[in-house]
Amino acid sequence: MPEKSVQAPTPQVSAWRKALTHASPDRADELAKRVAKQLPTLQNRLSRTYGEGVHVEELTEQLLKAAVDIALQRSQDLWDLDLFRQAQPHWHQQGAVGYTAYADHFAGNLRGVVERIDYLKSLGVTYLHLLPFFKAAEGPNDGGFAVANFELVEPRLGTQTDLQFLTESLRGAGISLCSDFVLNHVAHDHEWAVQARNGNPDFQNFFCLAHSQDEVDAWEKNLPQIFPDTAPGNFTYQPSLKAWTWTTFYPYQWDLNYANPKVFLEVVSAMMRVANLGVEAFRLDSTGFLWKRQGTNCQNQPEVHWLLQAMRALMEIACPGVLMKAEAIMPTHQLPPYFGMGETPGPECHLAYHSSMMAASWVALAEENVSILNAVIEKTPAVPTGSSWLTYVRCHDDIGWNVLKPEVESLGDAQHQRLLQASHFFAGLTTNSYAQGASFQTTDLKTAHGTNGMASALVGMSSASNADELHTAVDRLILLQSLSFFTGGLPLLYMGDELGLGNTSDEILLARQGPDGRELHRPVWQEAHAQLRNQKGTVQHRIFSTLQSLAQLRQQLDAFHNDTSVTLMKTELATVLGLQRGRDLTGLFNFSKQAVTQELAPGQTIALKPFGFVWLQTNADKTLRILID
Repeated sequence: MPEKSVQAPTPQVSAWRKALTHASPDRADELAKRVAKQLPTLQNRLSRTYGEGVHVEELTEQLLKAAVDIALQRSQDLWDLDLFRQAQPHWHQQGAVGYTAYADHFAGNLRGVVERIDYLKSLGVTYLHLLPFFKAAEGPNDGGFAVANFELVEPRLGTQTDLQFLTESLRGAGISLCSDFVLNHVAHDHEWAVQARNGNPDFQNFFCLAHSQDEVDAWEKNLPQIFPDTAPGNFTYQPSLKAWTWTTFYPYQWDLNYANPKVFLEVVSAMMRVANLGVEAFRLDSTGFLWKRQGTNCQNQPEVHWLLQAMRALMEIACPGVLMKAEAIMPTHQLPPYFGMGETPGPECHLAYHSSMMAASWVALAEENVSILNAVIEKTPAVPTGSSWLTYVRCHDDIGWNVLKPEVESLGDAQHQRLLQASHFFAGLTTNSYAQGASFQTTDLKTAHGTNGMASALVGMSSASNADELHTAVDRLILLQSLSFFTGGLPLLYMGDELGLGNTSDEILLARQGPDGRELHRPVWQEAHAQLRNQKGTVQHRIFSTLQSLAQLRQQLDAFHNDTSVTLMKTELATVLGLQRGRDLTGLFNFSKQAVTQELAPGQTIALKPFGFVWLQTNADKTLRILID
């Protein structure tokens, strides 16, 4: 009797492959290629983070299904944009200029932002970062960074429909919208936190919990304090949980537990869905804090980069035209891994803030000495092709001086006195100061933690008592902006700096909730102030028109492609910073109140005004042409 044949079990078809069977042939083929390309990285980084085993295989399948589903749901416009940007991977690297603002402070709401698109275009803006506009915690919410819902627009700012209208309008104007996406934590009234407080063990595992004071103390031994004055410590006791929640920032912001792979699945899925609303870039808030490890400061752990690289792989499947930007306010030497240049190399974030460059430029202004700035530039590596440094003068956060500790130590200042003096200077605590800023998160005059204030207040515009002093203050502001525009792959303007807008008024400060000193530099748009930009002879016209010229040069000159190297030039003066961008572009920046002369070559010199700058181009015949001064 013949033996019965044994039929092999039918292999189970992956859920994401099933999804492709319902897609159009072009999308199915394209997505299959993307998955094939990204799968090895995704599997490797997830295995490194969570270990080998069935649960990682299941997680991978769940993530792929989410990415493919979201890709299939992308509008035709966004799908076509993805294809274009895949074919032109340097699309964001030539002539880019950014602008950042709170939507309500800038224009009232998301619909109001649409009305200001022409204004942004006139300034040369190609990238708009609107600070958190998704639903925030009731009451204090850290300027919107205590997110109560990753996908629901804050009702006072608009709706999802308004957001899509905004992104479509911006895209039509050649401007990409960047949204904050808070990775490290959620608000205490986020649905996950509510479920955790109600006793749901699955959601309790979404958060980092300590179950005894001894456990808290063991962690705290190695943890810095982000807000030592207003929110000391890193844990907050929750009576309903009979445990402490990890709260790196404020007590109402609960740190997520990325050791639980469900957290990663939920967070990255939400981000990909937001991309389908037309968001073209994400500022990944608090990236360095994602992974907790006993005995460390719980910053910049290897798992942070493995998760970011896994996230990048998924974004390349679902929405490859979308940029990832690391908000990692760290010393210069700690930043390259966020571009994927660490021990586990691979595509990670496209953009990262160069906070050290920003802080060092302010120190140079206070000291009239560029030595720290030189040290920062010397330690700034070239970034991978397709990546960019984001440079800036001010933002919604304080100026954090501590990012410069490695540089000042290398220059022989082990006690960081130069940073302390700079913080005192810009807080207006020294007799020679023109600044009207304020110290942040410290009342200890022996500690330099941070400084608040709008750029105009810090450079002396607010304190100027006559026309000459005001002119000099504007010179200082333009000097700083010219350096940001020269060095960066993406220079970022902060709302109001293009007009010399001052600190938030006392009246508005009193009306806002919470004790956050950073509200000092979160003013409200002043239309009358903005109109002055069209009137020659005004401060507003001078600043605005200069920035327009800088933006135009960035768009016109190939040397401003971000793959072009930026190197230090030797100067004989401690007050002058010299930079070479590529082979034919030179920038000279005088951080002194004195006019100076800089030698460029034997017998060839150029004069620099007090707090002046000049951009020079070497022509084919080796002659120099002044582009702007």
